[in-house]
Amino acid sequence: MNINPNLLISDPQPSRADALKNRALLLETAQRLFAEQGVENVSMTAIADAAEVGKGTLYRHFKSKSELCHALLDHETRDLQERSLRRLQNYGDPHDDLSWFLEQVALFVIRNSRLLCVGANSRTDNEGETPMLILEHPAHFWWRITIRGLLQRIQPSGDLDYMADVLYVMLDVHTLYFQREKLGYDTSRIIDGLISTTISLTR
Repeated sequence: MNINPNLLISDPQPSRADALKNRALLLETAQRLFAEQGVENVSMTAIADAAEVGKGTLYRHFKSKSELCHALLDHETRDLQERSLRRLQNYGDPHDDLSWFLEQVALFVIRNSRLLCVGANSRTDNEGETPMLILEHPAHFWWRITIRGLLQRIQPSGDLDYMADVLYVMLDVHTLYFQREKLGYDTSRIIDGLISTTISLTR
């Protein structure tokens, strides 16, 4: 027996307009719940429920809570990239440029530490996600590339890659959280310490 394909019930993919609307709704909902309850206390299921969409729709846009948090940071991340490009393409004094860049990244991490902490552990969380370490995330690894490029312009003696690693690790959200919350360092002390350490490394 031949079956008319037009009579079959299908589950079509949402249109681009619907997909964009759902993505915006999910981001708005996540941001609201994070502000109300704290980032660490909100699950992906809670976000889908509050947005009144299926979990399939949520995971079609964001594969993990970590990915969703990075999407919330997209605008500020792009702003940091654009400001860095404008400054560094002028090839000013590399010491000044490196100090400026380290300060800007540190401020970015401090402002957004709650979002950056999500998925920044190598363990698997209770929703079955396997988060990516923040230092290896493509959205942040360009920090190390930039640091190394500026060090190369400075041409300090010693292992260039290891120096870049030292400075890069000092920008990790765990490092800055430990300094602020456990050691009581304020932002000024962190920035001053980064810059003075950089000067010592590059002499």
